[in-house]
Amino acid sequence: MRESILSRVYHRSNRAHELTPEERAVYETLDAERLPQHVAIIMDGNGRWAGKRALKRFLGHQQGAESVQYVVETASRIDLPWLTLYAFSLENNLRRPRNEVGFLMKLLKSYLVSNVKRMNDNNIRMAYIGRTHELPQEVQDTMQWAAEQTCKNTGTTLTLALNYGSRSEIVDAARALLHNMIAEAHKRGISVEDMLAAEGVDDAIKSRIDEPQLNASLYTAHMPDPDLVIRTSGEQRISNFLLWQIAYAEIFVTDRLWPDFRGLHLIEAIADYQQRERRFGGLGESSDETFSDTLPTEAELARR
Repeated sequence: MRESILSRVYHRSNRAHELTPEERAVYETLDAERLPQHVAIIMDGNGRWAGKRALKRFLGHQQGAESVQYVVETASRIDLPWLTLYAFSLENNLRRPRNEVGFLMKLLKSYLVSNVKRMNDNNIRMAYIGRTHELPQEVQDTMQWAAEQTCKNTGTTLTLALNYGSRSEIVDAARALLHNMIAEAHKRGISVEDMLAAEGVDDAIKSRIDEPQLNASLYTAHMPDPDLVIRTSGEQRISNFLLWQIAYAEIFVTDRLWPDFRGLHLIEAIADYQQRERRFGGLGESSDETFSDTLPTEAELARR
């Protein structure tokens, strides 16, 4: 599936006329062939937004939920294939007060129920990543219902990271590979030790545990890696979000708090992204430097 995603042909969205005048003005400056496939957002600042206004934290969360819908609809209008939002972390679940966690779960249910029609109207498909099986059953039921209601949509895939932590995701992927190894040995009617010994332990492990196989065991195996990560509220950290997947992503940090973030700001972040040169560990396209240019000359060596 990744190959078909990576070969996607870019074009100007036929829904650009639905953008606000301000959004469209920035969108028209973008290079349609260099739009990101996948944007991931660390939504931060709901509590601070409320605190600055002497409001209770739950009002910041409510306003943040409204921002989600604004941004998601703009993403669909510019034909962004993948949008992933860090909605509720594993650490949030463990460390936030229980009453706040309970409110966030109610807010999630309300958001899904209230916005499924709008998601269908905008051709948006719902998906989730994280240890969602640990969420309350009624929340899981609503999540499944929303996914089923939007599963036939072909536009933007909105993925909510819920009860998500990147380190736990990598642990879960490693466990899955070990379970696969045990299942393979069981199917062959031998012990894991005998199976590995027959092939040479190092070679057997290398053939079963490598980067592609670990990648295929992550929650995001069906998705392209993010091209752009947006962090609101000015914090300069990743917060245990998609650590494996964002190895070569561009990072855009804004001081704007999430409840004040809108579709315009998403497009502005994409415009900033397009000003960067992505190298993926190699030389940039604009570089005319060759390897020989980087080596010392005989005269320089003699002076050392």
